[in-house]
Amino acid sequence: MARPGERPGITAEGIPSQLPDIDPEETQEWLDSLDGMLDDKGKQRARYIMLKLLEHARERQVGLPALRSSDYINTIPPEDEPWFPGDEHIERRIRAYIRWNAAIMVSKANRKGLEVGGHIASYQSAASLYEVGFNHFFRGKDHPGGGDHVLIQGHASPGIYSRAYLEGRLTTDHLDSFRQEVSRGRGNGLSSYPHPRSMPSFWEFPTVSMGIGPMNAIYQARFNRYLQHRGIADTSDQHVWAFLGDGEMGEPESLGAIGVASREGLDNLTFVINCNLQQLDGPVRGNGKIVQELESQFRGAGWHVIKVLWGRDWDPLLAMDSDGALVNKMNTTPDGQFQTYSVEDGSYIRQHFFDDPRLAKMVQDMSDDQIKKLSRGGHDYRKVYAAFKAAQEHVGQPTVILAQTVKGWTIDALEAKNATHQMKKLTTDDLKAFRDRLYLDIPDSKLTDAYNPPYFHPGEDSDEIQYMQERRRALGGYLPERRVKPKVLKLPGDKVYAPLMEPMSEKVKVATTQAFVRLLRDLMRDKEIGHRIVPIAPDEFRTFGMDSMFPTAKIYNPHGQNYEAVDRKLLLSWKESEQGQLLHEGISEAGALASMTAAGTAYATHGEPMIPVFLFYSMFGFQRVGDFIWAMADQLGRGFLMGATAGRTTLTGEGLQHADGHSPLLASTNTAVVHYDPAFAFEIAHIVKDGLRRMYDYDNPDHPGGENVIFYLTVYNEPVPQPGPEPDVDVEGILKGMHLYRKAEASGQNARAQVLASGVAVPAALKAQQILAEEFSVDADVWSVTSWNELRREGLEVDHWNFNHPGEEKRTPWVTSKLRGAEGPLVAVSDYMRAVPDQIQQYVEAPWYSLGTDGFGFADTRAAARRFFQTDAESIVVATLAALEQEGKYREGAAAEAFAKYDLGDPTSAYGVTQEGAGA
Repeated sequence: MARPGERPGITAEGIPSQLPDIDPEETQEWLDSLDGMLDDKGKQRARYIMLKLLEHARERQVGLPALRSSDYINTIPPEDEPWFPGDEHIERRIRAYIRWNAAIMVSKANRKGLEVGGHIASYQSAASLYEVGFNHFFRGKDHPGGGDHVLIQGHASPGIYSRAYLEGRLTTDHLDSFRQEVSRGRGNGLSSYPHPRSMPSFWEFPTVSMGIGPMNAIYQARFNRYLQHRGIADTSDQHVWAFLGDGEMGEPESLGAIGVASREGLDNLTFVINCNLQQLDGPVRGNGKIVQELESQFRGAGWHVIKVLWGRDWDPLLAMDSDGALVNKMNTTPDGQFQTYSVEDGSYIRQHFFDDPRLAKMVQDMSDDQIKKLSRGGHDYRKVYAAFKAAQEHVGQPTVILAQTVKGWTIDALEAKNATHQMKKLTTDDLKAFRDRLYLDIPDSKLTDAYNPPYFHPGEDSDEIQYMQERRRALGGYLPERRVKPKVLKLPGDKVYAPLMEPMSEKVKVATTQAFVRLLRDLMRDKEIGHRIVPIAPDEFRTFGMDSMFPTAKIYNPHGQNYEAVDRKLLLSWKESEQGQLLHEGISEAGALASMTAAGTAYATHGEPMIPVFLFYSMFGFQRVGDFIWAMADQLGRGFLMGATAGRTTLTGEGLQHADGHSPLLASTNTAVVHYDPAFAFEIAHIVKDGLRRMYDYDNPDHPGGENVIFYLTVYNEPVPQPGPEPDVDVEGILKGMHLYRKAEASGQNARAQVLASGVAVPAALKAQQILAEEFSVDADVWSVTSWNELRREGLEVDHWNFNHPGEEKRTPWVTSKLRGAEGPLVAVSDYMRAVPDQIQQYVEAPWYSLGTDGFGFADTRAAARRFFQTDAESIVVATLAALEQEGKYREGAAAEAFAKYDLGDPTSAYGVTQEGAGA
């Protein structure tokens, strides 16, 4: 309520303000002025003035909230459009050639007997968007500023191949090899979508797993700033352009990080969203307006929004719209109806869209054909150019361009049809109509075979090709292009690894996570590579014991730290800095992985090798963001993933959602990922050293320039003894996946067995070894399996070689030869489900038995969890005795006696299924 004698103010949301009116007379004068304008000039003029006042108030930093959406018209009015510097006629011809060749490529790939799919309609809708960029904005690698980063929408790849063909980068043989990467010769075919791993010198960014491209673009722009602020690379003149689809924005990841971009003021980033109003098989928002929805979301998140909705032929009509009838019609027409207008004739549009007398009057002198040809803004290169230029010049915010187009535009058989995603072939009649629409000089005689129509090339000396080449030379070379010319690194020597190689005091137990963080801290002090390490964590630096890095390395923030930290008086206080080295991503594993990707590919995108180290709860890695890891592998990224709280039973009290019993299996599905499950600090030292060698030693004779792999280490938060390596430690075995850690002191009289264990299960195996020797006179050798995955992978490679070399001497998998002759049955155990160790069973000649943690995790102590899953030392003892009995190498009944002695009764009613009361 207002105080007596005062009138309440009104906020931008229309809610009465509780602030007192300190000058009621002045307030009334403003209100009277508005009333006078309404009476004299009408609602349209009053609305315009109010919007300008709000805009100006925000520019003067009055603090008013932004309007979340604006009228369904172009953001940039005609009078504010810049001069278009290109040759309109030549650029129109170039687009026609590219459109034709892109469609022909896909149509030919779907001839009878081949039918490998492809997408025709997406590029046709976005051709003008791309071509304005290629001819006027996208800077190549040879540009003095280093070049832009352009993420191409996946389904538009045929258009990009088509442009590369006209540029002379690809041949007709390449186009004919679309989606035939093997049958046309490995390395010669064109991948279906942007896949750098398939075409490592052409594509730079993988994008077709929808939702990942938008996030990776945001974090690429952010990492460019990170490199700039830390003085590693000058990225001030580089821009990130991400081409996306309106349907793709429905993926949660597409919008999930837009707040990061605005919060950090990433004005080096532009999203270009092709709003053709269609998803793959239907409207995006049939009853609504996706452009308005996206505008409100991006404006609300703090982005600069530019709408490009209508072509220049609408400008005269809008200029006549004195009372707002046309704008109102545009505002209220749903997307589904606009799609209908795209496929109907001019008379239908006149009857249903221009149905108001005021609207009918506007078009009374236009023919139905002219009405039909009224264009969408995303197809008008002048409108698109104005938007791109405004985006490139905008300061302080990221920009999103919402460009309205028609899916399949210029192909009559496809335009705006809901089934365009499924339409892969063009008939002879379709081809002729398409040719005529593009005004191409192709005779009918060349189009009689619909399965083999010709590509079109105007000749190297034509004005169009010369124009294309000149524009790319001026902008710094061809795009897309992936160029790998990284600086050569000098890797640290043995000294930095020495502390982890030595035995540690028996009185001190150290978790492998702690051991790794200690090594990481020492590596960050290295003069050669220390500043290139990029530690990344999703809100968990302190959990992993990394707060000791805060005072020196600091947390990266482009705005520095503009407040006094609540823990500022502590030695390890929270410290942010513009030059900070640590990337703290908040509670966002996806964001952290996007940063990991940007850092892990900097050797190619910037020629600056960076070493990302992403630490996370192992459960929230491959399970949560495995697709981002897949995309990183596609982008040929490198670095270290650290499942720093690994295992099913190690996180005491955390419960089902945190207990990881399967990430090694998920990791095994990604061929680029090298997984290790080390038990001891010295193993970590050898693995990390080898990882740096494989990924960053550019003089590596096996992989010149470094190997495109990602190391994934599962390390544990459980403190365990660190006795150090045996004097004759098998380093080769550590790296290949298995080494004999402790051989039993054989008496020559006892039964023998082999226990293979990994990670946190190794201490349990060592305890079991002791029990077996002391209580059962069984000699059990303990092997530390550092990688079940790598052992299996090497076995598969041997299988492959043997299959392809019939008649030649068979090769033997490394693990087979290593265990050949080892006496007794093998008992394998890990803190993961049995399928993890069982990966190598086929390569083991001795009888095989395994233990694991199948089922769901739960909250309890580590000891209780291991007893429940039967992977503790006593369970290993019983399993070993049972294996020996089964092989007739030990007295019957021993396993049952031990089972009763250690009280190993199964608490489940069904294996791994019912666990109620498990912690009781």
